[in-house]
Amino acid sequence: MLLAVDVGNAHTQLGLLRDGDVAAHWRVATDERRTSDDWAVVLRGLLGPRLDEVTGFAVCSTVPAVLMEWREMLDRHFSGLVAVIVGPGVRTGLPVQTDNPREVGSDRICNALAAAQIYGGPCIVVDFGGTATTFDVVDGKGAYVGGAIAPGIELALAGLGRRNAQLRAVELSRPRTVIARNTAEALQSGILFGAAAQVQGLVSRMIAELGADPADVDVIATGYLAPLVLDVMVDSAVFTEHAPWLTLLGLELVYLRNS
Repeated sequence: MLLAVDVGNAHTQLGLLRDGDVAAHWRVATDERRTSDDWAVVLRGLLGPRLDEVTGFAVCSTVPAVLMEWREMLDRHFSGLVAVIVGPGVRTGLPVQTDNPREVGSDRICNALAAAQIYGGPCIVVDFGGTATTFDVVDGKGAYVGGAIAPGIELALAGLGRRNAQLRAVELSRPRTVIARNTAEALQSGILFGAAAQVQGLVSRMIAELGADPADVDVIATGYLAPLVLDVMVDSAVFTEHAPWLTLLGLELVYLRNS
């Protein structure tokens, strides 16, 4: 069984996969202070006896310092297992048609690869992470052609709190109305309904730029904050799919190609 690991700036998502099926999954905080031995302890604590089922690792990361510790951990604690680290030089089978393919985040490549394999092109993946919301586009020929990066919902909310002494931290949940009657709900409205409007606007522009019929474009939502935004979408038809494990599935595809 494969352990797929997506190390993001705020959270690390882990999943046990076999043949496209996610048998178990976990999400932990990404802490740059963790050493390779710390991560080994975390893995043993999360998986318990299921760690014996792991036959290989596939890892992508947007945090270089954490990726360095993962490399060391895999080498020291799991040297007998195959480990594929997604990065430049690793075969994905996905044509990347950007100015500098090496600078595209490995998590975005995994998302686009999985989307292209599962849904075909053209398609757009919107990944709702805490620090960034990413938009990745695959054209009708199955090539990754680029995308967009916007501030994540949690980052935007935290930024408002840091920059304005009168604004306090609030729970990320759907407010009763768009026109809020108190400060907490005003923050929730601006962040969540604003994110939904941003998605609608960017996706429609991307489809127009592709020159595709909107009916022919799959738009896939992923990321742990996707349910929050899907809940407040005015036009739910913007998204055709919600695929919470898309990055993990992309990691499995890369692993199979490189192991």
